[in-house]
Amino acid sequence: MIPASLGWRAGALLSCLLAVGCGAAQSTGAEPSAGGGGPAASSGARPPDFELPTLTGENVRLSDHLGKDVVLIDFWATFCDPCLTAMPHLDELYKKHKSQGFLVLGVSIDGPDSIAEVKTTVAKLGVSFPILLDQETRVVSLYNPKTSAPYSVLIGRDGTVLTKKEGYTTGDATAVDRDVLAALAK
Repeated sequence: MIPASLGWRAGALLSCLLAVGCGAAQSTGAEPSAGGGGPAASSGARPPDFELPTLTGENVRLSDHLGKDVVLIDFWATFCDPCLTAMPHLDELYKKHKSQGFLVLGVSIDGPDSIAEVKTTVAKLGVSFPILLDQETRVVSLYNPKTSAPYSVLIGRDGTVLTKKEGYTTGDATAVDRDVLAALAK
C-alpha cells in the first residue's frame, strides 16, 4: 500500500513509466498525441486558459500571452529524469528567443508535499523560465490527463496549439528547436 503522502506522486510516476517510459518520444505534428490532451488541447484548437502560481508566488495567466507570444508549456516532475534532461535545453532555447516573443512555462506536476524539492531542482538546474505549480492538477487534467512527463504543448502566436509531444530524448532537441523557430517565423 502506498502512503497517502506519496499517493499522487507515486501515481504520476507510475503513469509516466507506463505511458512513455519517462522518455519515449512521440512526434505529434498536426495530429493529437496518443498521450492524451483533451479536445480543447488538440492541435489547431485554442488551448484552455489557466492561471497558476509561480515558485515566487506571482500568478501567470496563459491568456495574457496568447495572440502575441509563442508559448511552450512543459509539464515536468522532479522525479522524471527525461524531464530534468530537457529543462536545460528548454532554458537555453528560452534565453535565446525570449526577445522574439518566446515563452516557456514549466508546469510542475509534483504534489503539494514536494514544493521544496521543486525549488531546489530548479535552482540546481539554473532554470530561468517561469515554473508554475499545479498542485491541484487542474491544468494537467486539461492538457495532459494521463499525467505523462515530460509532456509539452507548443502554442503559436495566433493562440492555437501547433504541436504536442510526449517524452524527451536527447535527439528531440533538434525537433523542438525547429518547431519553435517555425512558430516564431509566422
